[in-house]
Amino acid sequence: MNGPILHERPAAPASWRIALPHTVAAVPVARALVRTALAELEHAADSATAELLTAELVANAVEHTSGDAPIELVVELLPTGCQVEVHDPDPVPPGDLTRPRGEDPDPWQEHGRGLLLIRSLSSSCGHRATESGKAVWFRLPVVPRQRRP
Repeated sequence: MNGPILHERPAAPASWRIALPHTVAAVPVARALVRTALAELEHAADSATAELLTAELVANAVEHTSGDAPIELVVELLPTGCQVEVHDPDPVPPGDLTRPRGEDPDPWQEHGRGLLLIRSLSSSCGHRATESGKAVWFRLPVVPRQRRP
């Protein structure tokens, strides 16, 4: 006689939400927070890519919004990967996040590659309005540990 069939429940998503200062000092802090969050999982998204894309979102939020209102970082670990959002007080959507301009960034300029990186390296990305401005987000899929660099 067979015993009862046990069904494993998928792991509940975990999330972190933290306010960051509206300065460039927020960039390395955000990278460290994402690295720490992803280290919590046995199977996680590629930490190096998540850190890079998070740094781009935070740097854009600091550079392209005015004032000193904090920027909020939200990291959500999902059974299928992770989603990272950066909330800022400016309601204006980021240019060219989901649609490329049709021209390559100038190789001699320091700026202009962040949104291209986010579009190219994430499984999906976008933005949405919030009560206090907007959230810009990206998702990365799970990468099994043995395949991680």
